[in-house]
Amino acid sequence: MARVLFVFLDGVGIGRPDPVVNPFLEARLPVLRGMLGNRLPTLDEPFLQHRGAREAVAFPLDASLGIEGRPQSGTGQTSLLTGVNGAELFGRHFGPWVPVALRPLVEEGSVLRRVVDAGRPAVFANAYPRGWSKSRGARRIAAPPLAARGAGLLTRAQPELAAREAISSEIVNEGWRARWPDENIPPVTAEEAGRVLGRISAGADLTFYAHYSTDTAGHSGSAEESRRALERVDRFLGGVLANLPPDHLLLVASDHGNVEELEAGHTLNPALGLLVGPDAHARAGELRTLLDPAPALLRWIGAD
Repeated sequence: MARVLFVFLDGVGIGRPDPVVNPFLEARLPVLRGMLGNRLPTLDEPFLQHRGAREAVAFPLDASLGIEGRPQSGTGQTSLLTGVNGAELFGRHFGPWVPVALRPLVEEGSVLRRVVDAGRPAVFANAYPRGWSKSRGARRIAAPPLAARGAGLLTRAQPELAAREAISSEIVNEGWRARWPDENIPPVTAEEAGRVLGRISAGADLTFYAHYSTDTAGHSGSAEESRRALERVDRFLGGVLANLPPDHLLLVASDHGNVEELEAGHTLNPALGLLVGPDAHARAGELRTLLDPAPALLRWIGAD
C-alpha cells in the first residue's frame, strides 16, 4: 500500500513544443526539469520518465472524455475526483463551478469521502475562510472544497494558515494577509508553503491540495503572468519534495489545458499528469484519462 499527496493544478495541459506559444518552454522550472532529466513534456513527447533522486514520470490525461467541446473545470474536476464522467452525466462540459446536478456525486462519491469512509486518514490541506461554506461565495463551488466538505475535511481556516498547518489556494498568503490583517497570518514563500504541505502529508494516507492560479494566468493571455504562475508552482513543488517522506507518492494532475497555450483559453490538449515516487513508472501506466486517478488512488492506498 502507498501513501499519496495529490496536488491538483487547475488549467494545466501539455502543449506544443513552441516557446512562442507555450510558456512552459520559456519559464524557469528547475525543479520540474530536474525531475524529468532536464526535459519538459510536449505534444511531441508527452510521456517522460527519469530515475533521479526519486523516480518521476510525466504523462498526458485525456480531458475530453468523448464529449465534444472544450473541457471545463466543473465537469473535469468532478471526473478527476470521482472517476465518473461528469461531462457525459451532465450532457456537456461545464464550468467553472460544479453544476448543481453533479454536486451530490462530488460530495458523496469523491476519492476523499471514500478514503474517509474506509477508515483511513485523509487531509484537505487548503485553508478556507471561517464560515465560507455557508457564504454566498460557496454557491458557485469548485469540486475540491465540495469534496472536502462531503468528507468532513473542510476544517482549516485562518488559525491553521497562521500556524502553518494549512496552505492558501494561491500558495502564498498575500491575499489572506490583505483581507484579514488582524489574523497574524505570516508571509510565506512558495517553497516554504511546499515544505508545509510535505510535512502535513506525513500524517495521512491521502493528502489533497488544490491550486487555481494557473488557470487564472492562462485566461489572462499574458506570457509573463503565465510564466510567473508556472515558476511559483515549480518552487512550491521543490518545497514539497524537500519534506515529503520518501515512501510517499506525489501525484500532480490537472482538469484541462489552458496555461500551456497563450491566448487560446481552454484547449483540447491533454491535461498534465505527473507522478513522483516509488514505482512511479508502473503506476503511471494506470492513468490515461481524468477518470483514472480516483480509482487508482483507492487501489494504491488500499481503500477500494
